[in-house]
Amino acid sequence: MYARIRPLLFALGPEQAHLLASASARAAQKAVPSALERMFAFSHPALSVQVLGLTFTNPVGLAAGFDKNAHLVPFFRLLGAGFTEVGSVTAEPGRGNRRPRLFRFPEDEALVNRMGLGNHGSERIAPRLKRFAHQPAFPMGVNIAKTHSPDILGNAALDDFAATYGRVADHASYITLNVSCPNTAEGKTFEDPAALDALLSQLDRLVAERRREGAARTPPLLVKLSPPERERFVLDSFYDEILAVCAAHRVDGFVATNTLPHDKGGLSGPPLAARSTALVRYLYTKTGGAKPIIGVGGIDSAEAAYERLAAGASLVQLYTGLVYHGPGLIRSIKQGLVRLSEDEGHSSISQITGSRA
Repeated sequence: MYARIRPLLFALGPEQAHLLASASARAAQKAVPSALERMFAFSHPALSVQVLGLTFTNPVGLAAGFDKNAHLVPFFRLLGAGFTEVGSVTAEPGRGNRRPRLFRFPEDEALVNRMGLGNHGSERIAPRLKRFAHQPAFPMGVNIAKTHSPDILGNAALDDFAATYGRVADHASYITLNVSCPNTAEGKTFEDPAALDALLSQLDRLVAERRREGAARTPPLLVKLSPPERERFVLDSFYDEILAVCAAHRVDGFVATNTLPHDKGGLSGPPLAARSTALVRYLYTKTGGAKPIIGVGGIDSAEAAYERLAAGASLVQLYTGLVYHGPGLIRSIKQGLVRLSEDEGHSSISQITGSRA
């Protein structure tokens, strides 16, 4: 079906097509939920994953950036995703960068985005998260970032992150810190080890305060990292410093990776795959497999997903692959993962993780 629809969507500009697809998805999740569920249904006990203290019916989820404002959580559950990640969400609302800000590269099945963290802000988004929170076996991560404004610096930037954390923490299955966004002027500031240490210290204090006040739970905290600068990944002190900072704080896992800096934006899709896989393998090896990793970047097939899991990821996320292959990609990857794991003699997807690290 998507093969017939895609030429119509690609006749539109990339952002227009995204807005149309999102509006259609919002309508469909309300009007025909049962039909969607039947159309994309595929489940298998081998796909179940337990990680971060959560149960995932399968390891294939939606990456942050597609559903910035938490409108499509039910839609991706109906498509058969194992989880979703909303955001990036910031403390203050923002429109993002000026258009055009999203570009296709069909020959590489890639995208470059210069979106700039546009979203409705955490005060408006938090009540939507509350409606969708705690769905059985469908975790909902929330990706948070600093408000896109170069005027928010220093302690104000720490407070900005903390404000968003405080508003979403009760409703998030897990929280991802987007400290590595390449499509804002100051988006990667917090990937500097000293700045990350200050941010994590601020969140440690906030978590301690929430516990004193009787907060019911503390969601697992993940850090989303930039890809290596080179495809042939030469390990250097940068990631070692990041890992040391994270080990000193309550960081429960990692998302690898963000988009690759490219022409004042971020490149996603297959050109990112080798770098992402390399960083997943590095993180898995350096942590001894003790910190769960969500692999993202260029996953557009069961084979690509399997490779990321084998490198050390426990879960994988899609975005650009959905643009080029459509919503049926989720089911196709799940079916392929079952087949590939059986071919390798694995009875569970979890057994793949780190098998080729």
